[in-house]
Amino acid sequence: MNLDFTEDEIQRYSRHILLSEVGGTGQARLRAARVLIVGVGGLGSPLALYLAAAGVGTIGLVDDDVVELSNLQRQIAHTTADLGRAKIASAKVAMRAINPEVGVETHALRIDARSAMDLVRRYDIVCDGSDNFATRYAVSDACVAAQRTLVSAAVLRFDGQLSVFKPHAGLFPCYRCLYPEAPTGEAAPSCAEAGVLGAVTGVMGTLQATEVLKEVLGVGKTLAGRLLTWNALESSFHTIRVPRDPNCISCGHV
Repeated sequence: MNLDFTEDEIQRYSRHILLSEVGGTGQARLRAARVLIVGVGGLGSPLALYLAAAGVGTIGLVDDDVVELSNLQRQIAHTTADLGRAKIASAKVAMRAINPEVGVETHALRIDARSAMDLVRRYDIVCDGSDNFATRYAVSDACVAAQRTLVSAAVLRFDGQLSVFKPHAGLFPCYRCLYPEAPTGEAAPSCAEAGVLGAVTGVMGTLQATEVLKEVLGVGKTLAGRLLTWNALESSFHTIRVPRDPNCISCGHV
């Protein structure tokens, strides 16, 4: 691991380096890390910006959508001037404006089972901020197969949830252990159908970034095996234990 830092890097990351849990060694781990973000929307925007600011060396962005006016209420990596522009291009500019030292790799596609496997194996940690179960399952299955840690978040209306899935690292569950089957119909409305308070995506995306940094640094107690839920109207957080399903069709063989 390269522990040499330029004077600019020492200044930029000084508040990290002052932390005994991070220091120069931890900052070097962040610089060497490769993190993939699936979806550069409400969750992916604050996630991408904070990972770039933290000095994560290589960040991959996956999205096939363009910026629309309705996105700007919550997707803070994009601006009014970006309307009609690819989200991955807009986010890359915003990330490098914060920290030109990070590498940003863009992937203009919609994830499916094949593309998920190809992309996931190129990165150390994967973040899912997508808005549909088909993508979530494809990403989760690829992470299980490639033995990559998955940090997954979701939001709707005034609520958010977050967990870390890494069955390869012990008796931890995967995403399918939590949701063996996708809810349908009225049980699974989208944000476009049900709405979402913009700041809720900011809170959950920032918490998602925090879990990624903890995983890279190897500090603290992550949310592996636990589900964190937040209700903004009640200002309440709850943590629920999520057991591994020995009969899970995805991780049961791990």
